[in-house]
Formats: sequence, structure tokens, C-alpha cells
Amino acid sequence: MPTYSHVIIGAGSAGCALAGRLTEDPDTQVLLLEAGGWDRDPHIHIPLLWPRMFLHQRNDWGLSTEPEASMGGRRIEVARGKVIGGSSSTNAMGYVRGHRADYDRWASAYTLPDWSFENVLPFFRRQETWEGGADAYRGGAGPLTTRFSQYSDPMVQAFIDAGRAGGHPTTPDYNGAQQEGFGRWQSTIRKGRRCSAADAYLRPALSSGRIKVVTGTLATRLLFEGSRAVGVEYIRGGERSTAHAEREVILSAGVIGSPHLLMLSGIGDPDVLGAQGIPVRAALRGVGRNLQDHISSPVTYARRGTGPLHHQMRADRIAVALARARFFGTGIATDLATGSMAFLNSGTGSNVPDVQFLFVAAPMTAAPYLTKSYADGFAIRAILLRPESRGRLELASTDPRRPLRIVANFLATDRDAGTLRAGLRLARDVGHQAPLRPFIEKEVSPGPDGWSDAALDAHIAATGITVHHPLGTCRMGAVNDDDAVVDGNLRVRGVEGLRVIDASVMPDLIGGNINAAVIMIAEKASDLLRGKPLPAPATGV
Repeated sequence: MPTYSHVIIGAGSAGCALAGRLTEDPDTQVLLLEAGGWDRDPHIHIPLLWPRMFLHQRNDWGLSTEPEASMGGRRIEVARGKVIGGSSSTNAMGYVRGHRADYDRWASAYTLPDWSFENVLPFFRRQETWEGGADAYRGGAGPLTTRFSQYSDPMVQAFIDAGRAGGHPTTPDYNGAQQEGFGRWQSTIRKGRRCSAADAYLRPALSSGRIKVVTGTLATRLLFEGSRAVGVEYIRGGERSTAHAEREVILSAGVIGSPHLLMLSGIGDPDVLGAQGIPVRAALRGVGRNLQDHISSPVTYARRGTGPLHHQMRADRIAVALARARFFGTGIATDLATGSMAFLNSGTGSNVPDVQFLFVAAPMTAAPYLTKSYADGFAIRAILLRPESRGRLELASTDPRRPLRIVANFLATDRDAGTLRAGLRLARDVGHQAPLRPFIEKEVSPGPDGWSDAALDAHIAATGITVHHPLGTCRMGAVNDDDAVVDGNLRVRGVEGLRVIDASVMPDLIGGNINAAVIMIAEKASDLLRGKPLPAPATGV
């Protein structure tokens, strides 16, 4: 078997960040396995093309949930990147860290003191180069470029002004001292193009000669010598191969892929494994459980007049705009039609913001036109943060090519449903404020008569979608936590030489998009793997 110091399974946000950091050491040789291909698709790199990539499931695993009761029996798509860079190559590029209380909750509720806010903030700062420069909260010399949205539409500022008019706070930087309030959207965009984890971490590491990337691979099982993980078996082009790790095997295959490979390798709930005839290597009932994700529903409007994107979407104009973005990194195609977001308290009992608004300044389905154009519109998408509901992954077969069954269990508690309804009502109130009224032709949905609890539940059932922040299926916890899959150092319990480092280890949902947190976890894990002393806590912030 080819031998490496580390074998990383999955070249997503965590896998790319880990590979980049590990190969800083000259005595390291890393094998990075990725099921997808290289990120050469222009849809990845030109920000304005993201809706088209998402809607057509390009560079994606094509997964969906089982029929969801709260969603009218619909299957909900579960977009997961299948490409170098993983979901950092296919997401909407929003950069959000969550609320400081999220990490302090991990520290206290799950007895993980090293994951408190003051202990993780140094890794958030280390990961980024923020356009505003370094300060107590932000980083100024990291691999990942972060910036404010530059999308220019008067409605973007009107949305922020409408929030202020509705009595809500504003924030100059929701990743800084104050998350709560309305503020400018922040993105992982560098020189007009997406800055994925592959761009930030992996590509700069390739020149070291200490990393080998193999694409088009499907990991089928982990290899063990006694209780120690020593490698992985994988299929590529119909041929079965193996690779050996002298130090550690690292699962960074994501919230779906990592628990799947653990189960196929005999690590999981004995009842689940036994039903498939898989011998139990380590009995960990938490594998595949604790699935969480953000669910959202919109208030949508027909726009009075047309916005700047609508003008540019005429076929001849958008062709020029896309060429400018691809070759020069300039013009309207270098941003999404968003511009602003908000984090608010719905008043339903939380002591931190429990709903997030994404302002969408143009229809997701906006398409080039020649003579007859699409109807312009916009939306305020309300997102439930920190749901109580928990889902699970179910092993359907011992065939690694057959996906797990995903039971998301959205809005399974009255509190979750009530908070999302309250978020929609807050969104509508913002839409009624004077700064936004000049842009509104009419409210399209839920519509003027659709605001009773029953009507809102029907609206959510018809329009609800995930915001693509799944996590928790290999969650970390203290030594005496029977449901934890990994410990505070991300080591899989009951075996040696194996860690999980991706979104699946997060104990519960943070208040916002999760890609920044996943990269933070990888940054911290790279120090743990190399035995480096952890940075001093960021006290006093």
C-alpha cells in the first residue's frame, strides 16, 4: 500500500484547510481523497452564476431527505458539494461566524471548555484576511479572503433602513462585537471570484510537493490493525485501491459522508450495524444521530420597476458581464444579488438572535432574455436558528454507493414552528416600513390574507427549504458523554488513529451560516494533529 503520514477523506472546506496546514511541516506527506472532480466549472468561480449551479445541482451529490411531515410530505433537497473545495465551492459564499454564545454553550452544555468563544476566536482570526483589516475580532493575514458585498442596488440600503425604521438595531459587522441587527452581507470573494477553501488553502499547498490529491474516489471502508485505523479502501474508475497512514486517518467527508463511512467500517449503533450484518468494531450509538439544519421560508414581493440586475440580464449585456467577471474580476457578475442580512430576536423566548434574514434582491430564477423579460421581484427569507428538532441518518445498505436515508425532521417541535412563524411576521413588518414601500408592487406570498398560524404553516410547508447548514451527526462531547462520537480533540472514541474533522462534529447549530465555523474547526485540528501549542485565549473581547 502507498504510505502517507496522513490520509484525509474528503476535500471539502475542512479537508482543504487541513491539507494546507499539515503540509506546512516538512516531515508531512498527505493523501487527500475527493469523490468529485477538480473545480474547473466556471459556475463555481463567477458569483452571479451560483443560483444556476444550485438549481441545476451542478457539482453536487444530488441528495434529498425522506418525505418531511412539516413540509407537506415533500422531499427536501440536501445540497452537498461533490467537487474539490466541497460546499465552499458550491455555497452562496456568505461568511458568518455565529454568535459568541454558541461556542460558550458548547463549552458549558457539552463540557468542551477548549471550544469556548475566547478559545476559538484566534482560529477565526487566523483563517481570514478581512477587507477592513485586523482587529480584536477580525483577521488580516489569513488564507481566506472576506469582504462586504459590493452589489449595488438602492433596495439593499433600503432594507437596512427599513429594519431601523421597524425599531431593530443595525450592526457595522455581524462577525465583530455585535451580531444582532441589520448589516451588509459578508462574502468569501477575492478579486471578484469565489474564494473557496480550495483557493485559500489547497492550491497554495500543492507546490510544496507534500500532498497528493486523488479525485473521483469513493471511500468504501476504513482499514484497521487491531483497534488502530491504518488506512482506507477506495474505488476509483472501477478499480479498488488502498492507502496507508502512518500517523492518522482523518474523516472530512462531511455531515453525510463521515458517519456513512464509520458505519460501513463497523463504528456505530450496534442495532443498526447488526441489521445490515456489519460486525461491530466500536459501539457508538451517536453515529448518524443528532442531525440538525437551518430551515427557512420567504416573504416574496413583486418589484415596482426593475433593478440593476434585471437591466443587465438582457442576453447581450449579461454575456459581456460574465466575460468581465471571468477574465477581469469586475462588474455586476462578481457578486450575488443580495447585499444585506439581519440577525434578530423573534421575542419567543431566546436571549440571543434566533432568526436570520437573508435579503434576496432578485428572483433566484432570473434568466437572460432577448425581448420578453422575467418579472422582477425580491424576497426576505426568514431562517430558524438553533432548532430543537433533531433528525437522523439511516443506513440503507452495505453498498457504499447507495446513499443513506436522510430524516431531517424539520419543525418537529411547537417552539421551532412558532419561532419560524414569528420570523416571517417580523420579515413582513420590515417590508411594510417606509424605506421599502417604494420598491413594492405587491406582496406575492404568503399574501395579504395568509398570516394566521394555519396559513403560515401551509406557506412554510409549500415553500420551506434547507439553508444547507447540516451538522451534528458525529458530534463531539466529554469523555462521559455516551452519545458523543468524538472527544474534544476530535478523536473517534473506541479506536485509535482516527479523527473526524468536519461539520458533523459540531454539537449543535450556531446562529448563522456554518462554513466559517467548519474552517475554524479544521484550523484548530491542524494544531492538535501537529502537537502544536494552542494560541492563548482571546480574553477581554
